[in-house]
Amino acid sequence: MQPVTRALSVLKTLAAHPEGLPLATLSRELGVPQGSMHRLLAVLEGEKFISRSPSNRHFFLGPAARQLNDENARHHSLLVPSHPALAKAAEDSGETVFLTELVGDRAVCVSLVESSHALRMFVRIGQEMPLHAAASARTLLAHLPPEQARRLLTGRELPAYTAGTVTDPDELMGLLTLIRARGYDVCDDELDRGVWAISVPVRASTGRVVASVTLAGPGHRITEPHHRDSYRELVFEAARSMSADLGYADQESEPAMAGEPPVLDDIQGLSESPRP
Repeated sequence: MQPVTRALSVLKTLAAHPEGLPLATLSRELGVPQGSMHRLLAVLEGEKFISRSPSNRHFFLGPAARQLNDENARHHSLLVPSHPALAKAAEDSGETVFLTELVGDRAVCVSLVESSHALRMFVRIGQEMPLHAAASARTLLAHLPPEQARRLLTGRELPAYTAGTVTDPDELMGLLTLIRARGYDVCDDELDRGVWAISVPVRASTGRVVASVTLAGPGHRITEPHHRDSYRELVFEAARSMSADLGYADQESEPAMAGEPPVLDDIQGLSESPRP
């Protein structure tokens, strides 16, 4: 298995050096004799997993390696039809459950199962969710590099939909840190008056967050702490199921599920300084 381990080490090392590396540096950093490294690089180059510059003789990730990444980063069509996990969460809760993905710099609803109640949340496939005010969108932003999340928030208007809408970019960045730490977001009377929603990230095989699954309903139907806790469990279970279908194998307990306060104590109650 040593050749396989060495080949993977080469790919990981080159991935961290977009400027490329010469043979001698690869040999030294990985502790592989230059003769052995030369043979290994020749095989990887022949299979197009690496390429070599004709000018400076540095090695780079090749088209085959980049194709693997590009294919993995493409839209996961598995999630666009109503995934069984969405249907189950909607059936068990009676509320609307939907999936949101980042499309460019927009958070877009790509799949949903509507509530069984006559009074439903108005969410439709293709609807853009406000990045600063929707739990579904903030859950996605929370798992982006902070500089990218800030750029998305500061590059647009942040209207106040209700008295509880957070519009200050600095406060929002702190909120994203909290969301990432506890593993979910709650939106209570922030986007739509009288609407409560909870959102959890969905991960691909690499651990990258590719979507969020959200349960939303009228606040008057979801007032009791045990109801909110049970809905949180439903959404986490749906996210786990979808993540597993995308190859995500790390099924450790989410950080928010161990010793956290009830969902009724929403983000405002967990912040150092309450929001207006």
